[in-house]
Order: sequence, then C-alpha cells, then structure tokens
Amino acid sequence: MNRSDPGPVGSTRGRGTGFALLCAALVASTGSTQDKLTEHTYTRSAGTPAPRAQIGDMAWLAGHWVGEALGGTVEEIWSPPRGGAMMGVFRLVKDGETAFYELMTIVPDEGSLVLRLKHFDADLSGWEEKGETVDFRLVAVGDGAYRFEGLSFQPEGPERLNIHLAMHTSDGGVREETFSYTRLSSDGREP
Repeated sequence: MNRSDPGPVGSTRGRGTGFALLCAALVASTGSTQDKLTEHTYTRSAGTPAPRAQIGDMAWLAGHWVGEALGGTVEEIWSPPRGGAMMGVFRLVKDGETAFYELMTIVPDEGSLVLRLKHFDADLSGWEEKGETVDFRLVAVGDGAYRFEGLSFQPEGPERLNIHLAMHTSDGGVREETFSYTRLSSDGREP
C-alpha cells in the first residue's frame, strides 16, 4: 500500500476528498446490522446503533506486535489504555526500507469505540489532509473478535493476532489483506 493506492475501507473524518467519498459510498450500505465486506470484515448498516464498549475492553491489544503483510514486515505497538484512549503506531518495511507509517488511536465514541488513524510516508509527509483521519467505528464484538468497519481484530490466544483489513482495489472492488502478528516479549524476541 502506498499513497497512490485506493486505500482501506473506513470513513474519513474532516474535510471531504475523493477518497472520503469512495469510502463513504461503500460504508453506507443497507441490510442487516452487520453487512459483510469481505470474509472477515464488516460494516454497520445506516441507523443501526453501535455495540456498547469501553476502552478497557481493548486492553489485551497493548504490546509490541510483528508479522507479515502487504509484501513486507509489519509492526504495531499499542499502549495500554490511559487517559481514556489507546495509542498505536504501525510501520511497513519492504526491501529493508520503511514504506510508510500510521499513527492510531482507539477512543470512546457515543458509548462505543472508534479507531482513528493517519498515514505518513517514510519522511513523515502526511497522506490525509491536516484535519482528516481515517475512522473505523466498532461494528460488533463476539467470538473473541473486535470488528470495526472494514477492520477486524481476531486474537489467536495471548501471543498471536490476525488483523483483517478491507481495502479498495483500483478497479473499484474490495479485497481483504490479513496481517498475521506475533506478540514480542519485553526484550524484543518472539515468545
């Protein structure tokens, strides 16, 4: 994924762009309370209330995760809940070089949760406009999975995590990318 790719499925908050309109069109679907985007990702039907959740429900995510996805090595580091939020950073390393970063937060939103992120090139040039974030609102919690719009966290025990991301394709479709992570120990080694 890079700045010219169509990007993840999610809603863009802030000033409108073509990317925001493309995301909004896909997310604004109708039907059941959860509409399937890909095998493991969902969106919430318009007018359907978000599931009740608190920031502490995501505390299990805190830590250092490393895995493979997007043709390279991916890494996420999440803080424990503090001050009503969790913060995270992501990077993709391809061919020995950082391709891009993300700065993320998980915060309360109307009795539920929302994951917000911003993308940055390796030189920290932002992808989204200054006032924009890509938002993934919580759609469902169940069977150990935390499903945000177009983004699902599926823990596989305490040391493994699969994140499934719905991504727009250049032909207007949607595909799923799976990030398979292992939690690193405090000394940076796999358990």
